[in-house]
Amino acid sequence: MRLLACQIDIPSTATPDARDRHLDSLERRVSEALVKTPADLVVLPELSAIDYSRESFARLDLLAEDLEGPSFERFREIAKRFDIAVVYGIPRKGDDGYHISQVAVGPDGAVIGCFDKLHLAQYGASMEKEYFTRGKAPFSFSFRGVKIAPIICYDIRFPELSRSLALEHGVDLILHCGAYARDRSFYSWHHFVVSRALENQLYFLSLNRAGVDFGHSIFCPPWIDEELPALTFPEHAEAFVRCDVDLEQMKAVRREYSFLADRLARYGNAE
Repeated sequence: MRLLACQIDIPSTATPDARDRHLDSLERRVSEALVKTPADLVVLPELSAIDYSRESFARLDLLAEDLEGPSFERFREIAKRFDIAVVYGIPRKGDDGYHISQVAVGPDGAVIGCFDKLHLAQYGASMEKEYFTRGKAPFSFSFRGVKIAPIICYDIRFPELSRSLALEHGVDLILHCGAYARDRSFYSWHHFVVSRALENQLYFLSLNRAGVDFGHSIFCPPWIDEELPALTFPEHAEAFVRCDVDLEQMKAVRREYSFLADRLARYGNAE
């Protein structure tokens, strides 16, 4: 499977008109990138429809979307035109409040499903508990033979989630879509990505937005070493990067390094 991972610039989106202009520009830029770099799956970062700011969060009553809102209208057209799937981020209107969500749309232009962020960050540059409601359950889907699960930003800090996706959902690829600001937690981010990929022996895309305060996304296969490093994106600039998922390579890694097969059934006190 070929991914087109989009580390994108996101301007100020304090009004619906500003958001819609951003979405129009984003639709054009993603389409142009797909012409140059064909892919099976396009991935966009957390809240790719709006900027990550108190100014925009304070206007969620105007900026939050339904599942078939302004973002859906743009990305369903891309999915249909290029016969692909697209995973993108929105502030979603829910019955119980606003959610930080990743939505998957298929090549038929229909919503495949939606994941609502399970863990809300409230430290450093983050202030999500003041505006959003956490999700209730993981979500995974299969596309062109690959089992895929989106998680969002702070979710990576809880190893139980990635472990559950690997063991209980049989996921091959985790799409970790973030808005990783360059606060004190930024330094440790890549270490978590490498750990989650290698300990669960799966592909892990950790995709940030672009910009002075963001950037430096990373794609990690099931095994890395000195000769096979992880793929890192530009430090700050917008970039549309192809990433390849090879399930045969993943199976070979699991045969050679039997981490998952050698785990114990439980790790409680000795009996």
